[in-house]
Amino acid sequence: MQRTNLVESFNCAIEGFIYVVKTQRNMRIHFLLAVLVFILGIILDFTRIELICLGSLITIVLFAEMVNTIIEHTVDLISDLFHPLARIIKDISAGAVLLTAVSATIFGYLLFSGHILISLTGGLSRLKDTPLHTTVIALILVFAIVIVGKILFRKGKPLRGGMPSGHSAIAFTIWTIIAFSTSNPLIISLSFLLAIIIVRSRLHQNIHTVWEVTAGSVIGFLVTVLLIQIFK
Repeated sequence: MQRTNLVESFNCAIEGFIYVVKTQRNMRIHFLLAVLVFILGIILDFTRIELICLGSLITIVLFAEMVNTIIEHTVDLISDLFHPLARIIKDISAGAVLLTAVSATIFGYLLFSGHILISLTGGLSRLKDTPLHTTVIALILVFAIVIVGKILFRKGKPLRGGMPSGHSAIAFTIWTIIAFSTSNPLIISLSFLLAIIIVRSRLHQNIHTVWEVTAGSVIGFLVTVLLIQIFK
């Protein structure tokens, strides 16, 4: 029972995030830019401290946008009549988002300015010798695609059910990375078997349909193969 409650708590938290992404245009823009900027930071070979700073800036902007949405909904819930103070509260809240976005842009420029002179080709070539970076980028992209898919199809919860299956997508992402990283047939076969077991468990528990796990598996495989070919 405790485990179920914990899962449901995560589902509620993620659904709250998805609601803001789904209903707020600015949040969708910020989320898309966040994914692209963080991946670019990895490609440009940011240090660990630089990636932490970049991730913190991204988190602050997304958090500010979520708080802005909370304030707007709270004001609308309290009163549906026009009031000057209500407008001021919403304007201040929007101003806070603008402040964080502008600050993140300035600090982001300072972070990227030390790397932007390095050609992207050089950054991509380094990824060939750093499979960990490729793995992180693949997992981020696949996770983002799964979230977008569940938003579009409006079915299931973030961690349970819906189109496509996130567990299947991640499982086949990991298997594809392993398959391209080693020539040992035993390791490839065992990792593939684990991926199949994960997919089968989602079907066996009636969490996903055949089409949902198939879509997730194909997304995980194709996205990862595409990235590996790009960084090859």
